[in-house]
Amino acid sequence: MSQSTTCPTILLLGCNGQVGWELQRSLSVLGHLVSLGSRSSLNPHGLCGDFTDLVGLQATLDRVQPHIIVNASAYTAVDKAEAEPALATQINATAPALLAEHAAKTGAWLIHFSTDYVFNGQGDRPWQEDDTPAPLSVYGQSKLAGEQAVARHAKHLILRTSWVYASRGGNFAKTMLRLASERDTLRVINDQWGAPTSAELLADVVAQAIPQLQRNPALAGSYHCAATGYTTWFDYARLVLTLAQAHGHTLTVKPELVEAIPTSAYPTPAQRPLNSRLNTHKLQTHFGLQLPHWESGVRRMLTEITGS
Repeated sequence: MSQSTTCPTILLLGCNGQVGWELQRSLSVLGHLVSLGSRSSLNPHGLCGDFTDLVGLQATLDRVQPHIIVNASAYTAVDKAEAEPALATQINATAPALLAEHAAKTGAWLIHFSTDYVFNGQGDRPWQEDDTPAPLSVYGQSKLAGEQAVARHAKHLILRTSWVYASRGGNFAKTMLRLASERDTLRVINDQWGAPTSAELLADVVAQAIPQLQRNPALAGSYHCAATGYTTWFDYARLVLTLAQAHGHTLTVKPELVEAIPTSAYPTPAQRPLNSRLNTHKLQTHFGLQLPHWESGVRRMLTEITGS
């Protein structure tokens, strides 16, 4: 099934997730794209994209023989992972290790996504790629293990990101709009900092990076990829509601009535990092990219989901 290197075969795993959906668009112009979701019964030609089926996954790699593997599949249920550590590790670490081993044997490139949750969330300085990881949760631990497995393969690109959203499917903005329409009060955390980053931006960065990696393999490595600027969930929520009002949405809770609360007032099974800021200087300079401010993506997303 593999094509010549002049038209490389690209295997996209996790094609139905937020990032994977956008990658189907951005990668389609780079080569022969084989897009697989986790439900193998829905995949073409009997191919397996299920990360709990390592035998099927290996058979698919052997059959497709991709020149480029893009892994957008992940276990992302942060709180649920505390009760399902084996499953989170299987999907976020064991399966990516298999991809890395196959890529190492065949010389394929492996593109992999990770998260700021590999850090402990302390301080207020944006995290750099060489900062020491210290995950607070099972999810973060599983993503770190996946990173480490992928990094053992020389031809890789690991993109750590944070606060990912997309117009398609559920997201924080849609949740805030629903709650502000249903409730009389709305309380949002105001001591966690990060940059809302669109799946569309991540997909476009990958499409820009792949040709450069092929021309210059020395660019391989780990990079931070997020929109520029920083905000809190509280200020993010107030912007969403302000924009929704401007688009004619009727809200029970007005933006100015949203109440700010600390993380300690909203306990969850998994501990969240307070500092999710990522320093993206390395990515922007090495690949010649200009990453947009987080507000521009959120404004565009709000226009899409409000239909105005």
